[in-house]
Amino acid sequence: MTKEKIKVNMLSSSETVPGQGVSGAYRELMRLLKRDAREAIDLTENKRIKADITHYHTIDIPFYLSTFRKKRVGRRIGYVHFLPDTLQGSLRIPRIVQPIVAKYVTSFYNRMDHLVVVNPSFIEDLVAFGIDRDKITYIPNFVNSEKWFKPSAEDKSAVRKRYGWKDEDFVVLGAGQIQKRKGIDDFVTLAKTNPDIQFVWAGGFSFGGMTDGYDAYKKLMKNPPANLTFTGIVDADEMRQLYGACDLFLLPSFNELFPMTILEAAACGAPIMLRDLELYRIILEGMYLPASDVSKMSEAIRHLRTHPTELNHLQSQSEKISETYSEERLLETWLDFYRQQADLK
Repeated sequence: MTKEKIKVNMLSSSETVPGQGVSGAYRELMRLLKRDAREAIDLTENKRIKADITHYHTIDIPFYLSTFRKKRVGRRIGYVHFLPDTLQGSLRIPRIVQPIVAKYVTSFYNRMDHLVVVNPSFIEDLVAFGIDRDKITYIPNFVNSEKWFKPSAEDKSAVRKRYGWKDEDFVVLGAGQIQKRKGIDDFVTLAKTNPDIQFVWAGGFSFGGMTDGYDAYKKLMKNPPANLTFTGIVDADEMRQLYGACDLFLLPSFNELFPMTILEAAACGAPIMLRDLELYRIILEGMYLPASDVSKMSEAIRHLRTHPTELNHLQSQSEKISETYSEERLLETWLDFYRQQADLK
């Protein structure tokens, strides 16, 4: 039987890179476990200690080497925040190096005793890497309701005034790292073809010059269309205010796992439109507006702008997202998971 308190050691370097989703997901899980699981879990971070479970959040080489010390690290749990394919369009990786990086990522995941995915659509990809399906568990992301919530009407008005938007302006917000995979090019196209609508992208280059398309996007940020604002990387409080002040949150990404920005936007009451990807259909079916390409996105934006009732309905669907992926529900899921894994040690 599992002993009363499970020793879980978290290994992560995600906090060293600001403005990216892995860090956000890691912070939320750590906060929840520290606050609500102290009686069940003895939690440590980045320690070289003996543990019942070592939970790997990033794939650093020192972490990889630690997996060979099975008696010390205990049950090895890997958190799958990305796959080799999702690195393409994110980082500027020389073509000759790409197969090496892909092999390393898959080797890291194969070193784990069990994997946690944030989206069930990626289970098949991991199975294709040779990982036993029974060694993979789906546990979705979640956000802190005390940190991400709807702003007051006064706060919303103040934010719009600060950014130079009129009360009657229709504002479309995008968020995330500025990289090709995120659909930045389509977002810019939308701004150019809809000059009477305000567009804002919150986020920057978390990985600096390593970002795929860095030079072109850097130039674009310096000279965007008049109705497009690039905020750069902003802190959580500013991000919450932006979610609350926009009329529509749009994530035009081509490839994702389970973006934290969707959960944050939903918690702040923003109606949500996403590129029509299979992964969203699995985890968010009926709770967002799908659009297959940039022309459909443009058409939907203009329609919602003149149909407030439909926009309000879309906003009510965001509330369902928050309810479905609440931290209360996910706390019990994580506790059950750790107990089960500790028994297998």
